Amino acid sequence: MNDTRNTVLMNTPFRGIDKLGVVYFVGVGGIGMSAIARFFQSRGVKVSGYDKTPTPLTKELEATGISIHYEENVDLIPRNAELVVYTPAIPKDHRELVYYQQNGYKVVKRSDVLQLITESSFNICIAGTHGKTTITTMVAHLLRDSGYGCNAFLGGISVNYGTNFWSHPNNVCVIEADEYDRSFLKLSPDIAIITSMDADHLDIYGTPEAVEQGFIDFSKRVKADGLLVRQFGLKRGGDLSSPKQITYSLQNESADVYAENIRMMNGSYEFDVVIKDNKLENVRLNMGGMHNIENVVAAIAVASSLNIENEKISSAVKSFRGVRRRFEYILPPDQTTKPVFIDDYAHHPEELRALITGAKTLFKQRKCTVIFQPHLYTRTRDQADGFAEVLDLADEVILLPIYPARELPIEGVSSEMIVEKMKKKNKRVLGKEELLNWIRTDYLKSLDREFGDVLVTSGAGDIDTLVEPIKVLLTDSPGLAFNV
Repeated sequence: MNDTRNTVLMNTPFRGIDKLGVVYFVGVGGIGMSAIARFFQSRGVKVSGYDKTPTPLTKELEATGISIHYEENVDLIPRNAELVVYTPAIPKDHRELVYYQQNGYKVVKRSDVLQLITESSFNICIAGTHGKTTITTMVAHLLRDSGYGCNAFLGGISVNYGTNFWSHPNNVCVIEADEYDRSFLKLSPDIAIITSMDADHLDIYGTPEAVEQGFIDFSKRVKADGLLVRQFGLKRGGDLSSPKQITYSLQNESADVYAENIRMMNGSYEFDVVIKDNKLENVRLNMGGMHNIENVVAAIAVASSLNIENEKISSAVKSFRGVRRRFEYILPPDQTTKPVFIDDYAHHPEELRALITGAKTLFKQRKCTVIFQPHLYTRTRDQADGFAEVLDLADEVILLPIYPARELPIEGVSSEMIVEKMKKKNKRVLGKEELLNWIRTDYLKSLDREFGDVLVTSGAGDIDTLVEPIKVLLTDSPGLAFNV
């Protein structure tokens, strides 16, 4: 970033919403919604909301003083709300939402609020069907840890800071740009990253070509003097529109920014990053997955464009502890005799491919068991062949029933649909209680005492509620050496 831009960064941010006193959220427990709820609370606004069920995230919000109820009841909502924010995941006939809409309240989507918040700030927006949460958190951490400073709106919980939002006087916003419902087309990036444009959310877009067009339209939102950082080799990458562009890659030397001399060491990596005439040597990333090296290369490209010194960037990368549920070590690889337990949010075939490949590459001698919960009936229907192909990469696969989220069941679409398409024999569908019993009996009895095993849980539904019970089963197992 040049000096003239730096002079505007300390202007008073977030004009137009300073006078709000009461804001209500319909679906406050969503990861994106909760970040905005925290934003308003940080500015002294009285925040409350509704969500369908209590979760660890809603409990965290309540612990900070945000009032949340879990019953769809208009008698429980604030009548003095000056702004009502809802997520598209909320049904259109939700009684609270309908009440506010029919009684003259200002009712907006989450994306509208992000647009309003960021209309007077310097915005770094990270988009893509894979990797955007991790890269967003990496960029925000690099700016925070280096002392540059930013406001962060994350799509996951930063392990370093235990939150998906933080504020800073520097009028810079780091934002996860969500393609769902075309929300990212309301943002105006000064710097944008596009990680991928694979088919997803076909219930919204209809076709893979429409998904690609959505990202092309997003690239047109980059400001005239802005920067687009895009993954090298993207299909239709040449159609992305921005006056200034740079490409990044894991190791392709044709890209503008890439990694080289990669070394693996017990769940971590060391490597060099080449940025045109600049080079960062011996960068250490303490999280698994080769795809995360590529992710941090993109984040480093942004930090370097802001003229942050190499030493500060390298130090920040080394201290980065990851994102909750993004190749998160629940039981880390500190002993060879115990199972490594990894939890991840992956819910698209390509995300699963990166997850499973990363785990098997890091721990080549260990059996890899994957427990996967499909998310959405439409995604399962549209991507069943891809899920089956990728899950066949694991040594053993357990599928949970589909997590429906906002959808009603679709006839003929189930987890069994994926299992039937898989070639691997070691596969099955289990309910949650059946899964825990299977771990307690079959899995623990079959653990490799010499090399250890790798257990991976994955999915965007409520599979995360099983992580702690599984960890307890693994750590309480007699005869295994655990240091947790």
